[in-house]
Amino acid sequence: MKAADVSQVLDTPPPTVAAPPGDLAALAARHGLSVSGARPSLPDYLRQLWARRHFITAFATAKLTSQYSQAKLGQIWQVMTPLLNAAVYFLIFGVLLQTRKGVPDYIPFLVTGVFVWTFTQSSILAGTRAISGNIGLVRALHFPRAALPISYCLQQLQQLLFSMAALLVIVVVMGVPPALSWLLAIPALTLQFAFNAGMSMILARAGAQTPDIAQLMPFVLRTWMYGSGVMWSLDKVLAGHSGLPSWVGDVLRANPAAVYIDLMRFALIDSFHAAQLPPHVWALATGWALLAGVGGFIYFWKAEETYGRG
Repeated sequence: MKAADVSQVLDTPPPTVAAPPGDLAALAARHGLSVSGARPSLPDYLRQLWARRHFITAFATAKLTSQYSQAKLGQIWQVMTPLLNAAVYFLIFGVLLQTRKGVPDYIPFLVTGVFVWTFTQSSILAGTRAISGNIGLVRALHFPRAALPISYCLQQLQQLLFSMAALLVIVVVMGVPPALSWLLAIPALTLQFAFNAGMSMILARAGAQTPDIAQLMPFVLRTWMYGSGVMWSLDKVLAGHSGLPSWVGDVLRANPAAVYIDLMRFALIDSFHAAQLPPHVWALATGWALLAGVGGFIYFWKAEETYGRG
């Protein structure tokens, strides 16, 4: 045998035989190894989220604090932004289009609608980019991805609470005295938060898979706003269009944004009576919160292992 042949024999590694998949699985189980990024069971996922509750609140607070860090007025804009939006809507719709006619306490009526709608709108818009806008964080760290859309919703809730302080001042200045009914705002906001978080998780998954959705959502939300009675009374508008089928009014009154706006108006404004609420309004509010909150959470969880891939 030639020296070159001997060298080739010595340098060639022995052929490797792949271990059967069952043996690899048993070996991984024996050493406590698991598939990287695998989706945990739903109860485990909930436990992981709860374990990271401090991260969720800290992330939301940090986002809120940094939002206006470059502005000279700083956190004052947390109150000024929704107030300026309400002032613009009052000028255009209340004064120019005269939608305030026949609506008692129109300014508290309008400001409540704007603040409550902004909570839903901002939560959904932020949720749409919750994964795609934090792709570096998603790929670098292992944590339940639902923490991101929930954090953004919590940030918007904190923003709303700042705005609510200004709203209560406006309500009192406009001659509406404080009342025990104001406490109804707490369960109404709780249900709205559950609904917003669920919608945020649905859009977070959709936005992670199809980034173009983020460009489409402002138009969808604008249409939704006009159909939710933010700037006008749905009852007054529908009464002026008696030729519409009755189901149109039922759909508009039962849409979730209108339901939560009506509940907040009922809680804070004396002139907004129970007769102006849709039938079974609390059942509607709870149903929307459960449908979006639970359904959105499960829908988001099912794609957990795909976030940050590709």
